[in-house]
Formats: sequence, structure tokens, C-alpha cells
Amino acid sequence: MRIKLRSTAIAAALSLIPIGQPLVIGTGATLTSASLMLAVPEKAHAEDADFYYNRGVKKYGVGDFSGAIFDYTKAIEINPKDAEAYYNRGKAKEDLKDYSGAIADYNKAIEINPRYVDAYNNRGIAKRKSGDNYGAIADYSKVIEINPKLFQGYFNRGNAKSDIKNYSGAISDYNKAIEINPKLSQGYYNRGHVKDELKDYSGAISDYNKAIEINPRYA
Repeated sequence: MRIKLRSTAIAAALSLIPIGQPLVIGTGATLTSASLMLAVPEKAHAEDADFYYNRGVKKYGVGDFSGAIFDYTKAIEINPKDAEAYYNRGKAKEDLKDYSGAIADYNKAIEINPRYVDAYNNRGIAKRKSGDNYGAIADYSKVIEINPKLFQGYFNRGNAKSDIKNYSGAISDYNKAIEINPKLSQGYYNRGHVKDELKDYSGAISDYNKAIEINPRYA
């Protein structure tokens, strides 16, 4: 999932309102500056969370994973129900190879949003990296249950099945991933590797050929 910045337009708008001037907001309601001032602490509270969240996104984008974790933590302190902040913090921890910390954050994101498909997918990746292939398979299966058209769920589950030498299951998942995304060079490569393990060398060569056809620079 591509991490996006959040809008903080409310804070910018507040700074431009003359005293006594009404403000029309999305619901069609009108607030005078006096009544608006009563609402500012709550709005500012939310704006503070978005400030830290957005700064975390920017730090993550330049590879400052520790700085991103600090900012996502601040956002979570202000808004403990922010599933995306937990997800993003988990991703930063995963990049620092703190897989148990990443899994804990993905757990929290899923607790807040039980249909958070990206959190299931990334939790599966973290579990696989930490050696829990069966746990990873369960998470990828959940991804497929929520969104059967997402090729990453099948591809990643195929990888985990390959790790535990369930080669027929891996090939089945790679087949599905390639069916959804016929330009998935990694899918052909990985399926070729599994066929190689099964001594189906002609099948493996065919898949490697296809991977090279799609990506001629696939060394």
C-alpha cells in the first residue's frame, strides 16, 4: 500500500478567519468565530495527530525509519484508534527487522479494522521473515478471503508454501497470481524455481523464459 499524506486543511482555514466571521463547513452547518473557538481544542487535537502522522510519512519516505516510528508513536498517543498509524509504524519496524514489534503493530491495526487487508498481508510477510510460515499462510488466506482479486495474496502464500515444501500448493497459488496478473515476472520465476525442485526442468525453463520475456533485465 502506498502511504499517503493526510489533509490538514482545517488548521489552515482557521488561521484565515477574521473574528466574528462565520465558517461554513462540509455538513452545511455555520459556526461563528466565538463558537468555533470552543471547538478548536478538539480540532487542534486531531490536527496534531495528523501533523505527526504526515511527518512520519515523510521521514519514512527518505529512509528515516526510526524517526518515522517516533512520529507514528506520537500520532498514536493522540489518537489510539488510528489503524493506519499502527500499520505504518509496523512497516517501519519491519524495515528495521524488528519483526515481533511489526507484528504487534499489525495486530493492533487489525483489531481496530478487522478487514484491513494490507495489515494482514504485511503481518504475513513479517511472520514469514521470522520463520512462522504457517502463520503467514493463515494471514495470506485472510487477504484472499477479503479480496480474492489481489494477486499479492496468492503470490505471497505460494512463497510460504514453497518454504515448507508444499510445492503443489505453491504452484497452485502462483498459477492464480499469474492468472490475475499475467505480467508478474516474479510469479513465473518463483513457479519455475518450484518446478526445478520437482525436477520438472522443461517446465522450469519455460517459466524462466517467460519471466525473461516480461522483464529482459531479470538477471
